[in-house]
Amino acid sequence: MKVEVLIIGRGGQGVLLLGRILGLSISKYAGKYAVATETYAAETRGGESRTDIVIGDSMHDIDYVKVQSPDIAVFMYPFNLDKYLKMLRPTTMVFIDEEYVDPGLFTGFKLFHHRYSEIAESRLGTRRVANVVIAGHMAKATSIWSLEHLKKTVVDLTPEKWHQLNIKALELGYSL
Repeated sequence: MKVEVLIIGRGGQGVLLLGRILGLSISKYAGKYAVATETYAAETRGGESRTDIVIGDSMHDIDYVKVQSPDIAVFMYPFNLDKYLKMLRPTTMVFIDEEYVDPGLFTGFKLFHHRYSEIAESRLGTRRVANVVIAGHMAKATSIWSLEHLKKTVVDLTPEKWHQLNIKALELGYSL
């Protein structure tokens, strides 16, 4: 099994942390192999951020570290959509934050769209966990990630003061 995951957003949306959470949970707790690469603009906030994750049952499944044909794509912000839309296949599962990205651009794909940032703010008091809400939704929709594995991973990767909020964000996303 090989799964390619592409995550696009802007600096400040937690794109890199989302990639780390997904990659570490699959490799540390699910017994699979994962390679992730991160790219981001030089600006502190607001520039394009991208995470590529390639997952495999063995090291041999991972033949390249960049996503070439995503099985799953996350768009938190509409940077370079023309370029990324060309990479998608009809079978690609697409998750978008419809507060920033128009769902109408993704006809013909298996689309999961919510106003993740707004949901995080209204239900949890901060937009800073919108990325983790998406992770929870991905766990439910894809069956690739286990909610329990993701919970362990947010504890591994985030400061202690954020543990409970991130766990609530995962559960919220899973309930969507």
